[in-house]
Amino acid sequence: MISFTCDYSEGAHPLILEALARTNMIQAPGYGEDPFCESAKAKIREACGTPDADVFFLVGGTQTNSTVIAAMLRGYEGVVAAQTGHIAVHEAGAVEFSGHKVLTIPQHEGKMHADELAAYLEAFHADGSADHMVQPGMVYISFPTEYGTLYSKAELEAIKAVCLRFGLPLFVDGARLGYGLASPGCDLTLPELAALCDVFYIGGTKVGALCGEAVVFPHGNAPAHFFTTVKQHGALLAKGRLLGVQFDTLFTDGLYLEISRHAIEMAKRVKAIFRDRLYIDSPSNQQFPILTPAEAEALRGKVQFEVWETLPDGRLVTRFATSWATTPEQVDYLESMVKP
Repeated sequence: MISFTCDYSEGAHPLILEALARTNMIQAPGYGEDPFCESAKAKIREACGTPDADVFFLVGGTQTNSTVIAAMLRGYEGVVAAQTGHIAVHEAGAVEFSGHKVLTIPQHEGKMHADELAAYLEAFHADGSADHMVQPGMVYISFPTEYGTLYSKAELEAIKAVCLRFGLPLFVDGARLGYGLASPGCDLTLPELAALCDVFYIGGTKVGALCGEAVVFPHGNAPAHFFTTVKQHGALLAKGRLLGVQFDTLFTDGLYLEISRHAIEMAKRVKAIFRDRLYIDSPSNQQFPILTPAEAEALRGKVQFEVWETLPDGRLVTRFATSWATTPEQVDYLESMVKP
């Protein structure tokens, strides 16, 4: 059955598999100290316009979020996120398991607003009981958001200004970063995004790799002993070359953005299929049609998708995700199953 449930249903891009096979018998040190990782780091620094960046390869998105947050916060600090933020909803309490609370503020189509962030922080510091509370120590956003929406450059600059005012680092979850940057709705470049945050990661798992994420501290500002923290959190791969080869391939000849643009083109077609019943205007690879329970049940036996939430009237907000591997034929099939 054809699946639109997520953007990592397939294995890896063929060029990655070719590179893994080609380098398979080359002996190399472990834990990311191999020449493949070094080459990938150099290419990532160049793509980000950050020659002094610290780059680390971690095994997956949840491990990356919890590890970065734990490494950058003091024991009494929490991380501020939108109510729909991935760390607040879909990571099984991984951040809380590391000893840090996720502090949520209102969301608007998946995004936080800078003025509401500032108001939250002002209220916290004005509270006479602040010393008895979990202190905000970091701001977290994802790009794209859980609803496929994108922060504009102006919105990101406004959030960064608030972070600077209160002395908080800004962390951008880039699990689907390629699909955000490749969207025609994006007015940010990778170097511009890198300049506006204190740490972000480039998602590989959802964008063509078998697994892995590349964490970038763009200003050479990695916390002390971050490598040790990665290992302590179970996010370090002994055969680090597996991640190095993959990211080296993704950042050769613009492959990362090339395959991301393909996903966006397929998402545009999915969006057109459901044009009259979309819950949100998503410019990225995730689309959210509203279906009745009967429509969802009829379609469920033909294609796979996710139910995202239930509206007060009982209708379902569903999610259809495209990826680097989605084919035009798969979208054609979806269209034939939806249209009478």
